[in-house]
Amino acid sequence: MGRWSRGRPITVVVPPGARGGTGLPALIQPQLATLVDRPPKGGDWSYEIKFDGYRVMTRIEGGVATIFTRNGHDWTERMPRLADACNALQVDDAWLDGEAVVLDSSGQPDFNALQNAFDRRSTAEIVMFVFDILWLNGTDLREQPLRARRALLRDLMAEQSSDVIRFSEDFPQDPVSLVASACKMKLEGIIGKRGDAPYRSGRSPDWIKLKCNLRQEFVVGGFTRAKGARSGVHSLLLGVYEKDGSLRYAGSVRPYFSSRDGPAFLKRAEPVLRDSTAFYNPPKPEKERDYLWLDPSLVVECSFLEWTPGGEVRHPIFHAVRDDKPASAISEEPMVAVETDEPVEADTGSTREVPGPKGGLKIGNIRITNPQRVLDEVTGHTKKELAEYYAAIAEWALPYLHNRPLALVRAPDGIKGELFFQKHSERAAIPGIQELPTELHPRHPPLLVANTPEALVGLAQMSVIELHTWNAIAPDLEHPDRIIFDLDPDPALPWAAMLEAAELLKVVLDEIGLRSFPKTSGGKGFHVVVPLTRRQGWSETKAFAHAVAKHMAKVVPQRFSAVLGPKNRVGKIFIDYLRNGRGASTVAAFSVRARSGMGVSMPVSWDELKEVTRGDEWTMSKAVERQRSLTVDPWHGYWQIRQGITATMRRAVGID
Repeated sequence: MGRWSRGRPITVVVPPGARGGTGLPALIQPQLATLVDRPPKGGDWSYEIKFDGYRVMTRIEGGVATIFTRNGHDWTERMPRLADACNALQVDDAWLDGEAVVLDSSGQPDFNALQNAFDRRSTAEIVMFVFDILWLNGTDLREQPLRARRALLRDLMAEQSSDVIRFSEDFPQDPVSLVASACKMKLEGIIGKRGDAPYRSGRSPDWIKLKCNLRQEFVVGGFTRAKGARSGVHSLLLGVYEKDGSLRYAGSVRPYFSSRDGPAFLKRAEPVLRDSTAFYNPPKPEKERDYLWLDPSLVVECSFLEWTPGGEVRHPIFHAVRDDKPASAISEEPMVAVETDEPVEADTGSTREVPGPKGGLKIGNIRITNPQRVLDEVTGHTKKELAEYYAAIAEWALPYLHNRPLALVRAPDGIKGELFFQKHSERAAIPGIQELPTELHPRHPPLLVANTPEALVGLAQMSVIELHTWNAIAPDLEHPDRIIFDLDPDPALPWAAMLEAAELLKVVLDEIGLRSFPKTSGGKGFHVVVPLTRRQGWSETKAFAHAVAKHMAKVVPQRFSAVLGPKNRVGKIFIDYLRNGRGASTVAAFSVRARSGMGVSMPVSWDELKEVTRGDEWTMSKAVERQRSLTVDPWHGYWQIRQGITATMRRAVGID
């Protein structure tokens, strides 16, 4: 099969049995790999590098390429040099599957450099490693075995060499050795693919991934707590010893101690408190934190994504205090080759997955049953993917969940089945979930809180999709620490009306002296969150929220309604203030929604609000990708806000 209209013919031969297509597909969802803890012993497998970049699907029609992200977003304009290289390929039409990366000086994929390239809008250094071809010159190749597709792709790439588009080679070595080599080279891992399998969109056992596991002990050189607080631990300050015996600061980790472990740690820390730091490169102090320094004698174990160029851990997860190793023996562990008779650890820390009995698997210490059960028929999202998401997002979600009573939405039969609203553990204990003392909520069963990554995975195991939280934190459940305004639009309104409404509410709150923070609801609109110092009770707070809603409806009656009910919001946006009563709850930041598409409630900054295109813009994968790419918290300053409802504020919204 050749291509004559744009230059010399291409001599690649389409495999026998490939079928003619009925038309170039508008979109093809990528095939995804299943994470495993060891390579399969038999079968027709080939192995490739797992590139640390962005997955891209490239559609070429009539010599014009369109580059899509994994989630189907058109990023062609964001990568013009790559698009030009794809346009130059001498094919009539094609679908290519690959990974966009930026290579460092040693030729290794550098994810930080890739993110910086997009941030600077300077993407000329991006290259694409192509590892599959799904369509070529009117022929659908997806039913062909992988080895045939890759032979065709190899020939195509050999005839059209390019520095920008490169063929992803496979390697003949055994996978255990490949993983060891990948880890020593600080790569993410390897991908295994069945050579006799067709291409199948979505997650498939025919593609597997084996990832390097980074986990080790650290010396605790100190800890932080809220400014002026007399107890508690916000974060542990981690260190490792250098070869010359000096202690290097290696980052911080939130421990999320249990009610028992927190006091136990402080009891051990008190005798080794010191006046000055033992780190030769101590962290830069934060104004809102007190720093307590320790003699470097306590040891903890953490997992993490990677070491940064500055020698700190990225995305650490606390696991335990260790007593079996002396602090003096703790240094940055070098990566060593895995012995061929040992299993290969897959993924990092609490998100590590291992196969479980009877078709289940484990994420951290939580066994996930029926992991392939489909929760959303539209996207194909499974229970496994939900659990993976909550494990991955835990670092950012837990501060907004810590000690807040929960209301849960369960979907045991998927989001199209019956949904169950649950505030108590009832008959079944939820792995990792803690119960609050009954005296905090008299005459009711104990309220639930999720304070650890294990709790979030445990909720996913129970098919909990949505996490709703109170506006108060235990043990003080009588004084709310925030007000939430839920902007609920008439479905007929355009999205621009939602953006305008959020901005107008911000203006009013600014004028009366209250700082606010927006987040998408994961559904139709926005939530505007106003943090408070805990001075006011529930009735005062709810009355104030109601007054703000009525004030907005009075000032801009053509835009807002403060009266509940669909008939009262025709062409308008209802400012739902009812979520501010005792026992009422609102979907938490980073919670998934039990709606088609399974969007996520995502914190955003006021500055980026105009870039948001819908209330369910962020999916689970996009939410994790976004959080890992951020350099500044969109809600920067949230935890430092000290504001309350004053008499002047009440008068401003019509309360005498």
